[in-house]
Amino acid sequence: MDHSHQRPEAIPTGLRGRCPRCGEGHLFKGFLTLRPSCEACGLDYTNFDSADGPAFFVMSIVGLVVVGLALWMEITYEPPIWVHALVAGSLSIGLSLMLVRPLKGMLIALQYANKAEQGRFEQ
Repeated sequence: MDHSHQRPEAIPTGLRGRCPRCGEGHLFKGFLTLRPSCEACGLDYTNFDSADGPAFFVMSIVGLVVVGLALWMEITYEPPIWVHALVAGSLSIGLSLMLVRPLKGMLIALQYANKAEQGRFEQ
């Protein structure tokens, strides 16, 4: 069986920021900017659009973590408000920056794997 044309798994490939078709080429040319195409297989990236999906998932995950930690800190230690602000602020910014790129890559890879397209109204 020839495995050279087997499509890589969407989620790990997207999380690594690799091409959803070959798994080799890079998806991003900047922090969140997509390359025009894959340098390995030539897949055109111009039609991919993750829209607000990554931001929604980042806000949901970071919100749960930060609020959970703030509640635990308040119940356990009752720190002053500046400690809450410092911890919540730095954790929110740090986690958001860590998560947004892998989640964008994953959503684009899932979009490719599922052949997702823009919704259209039939007339």
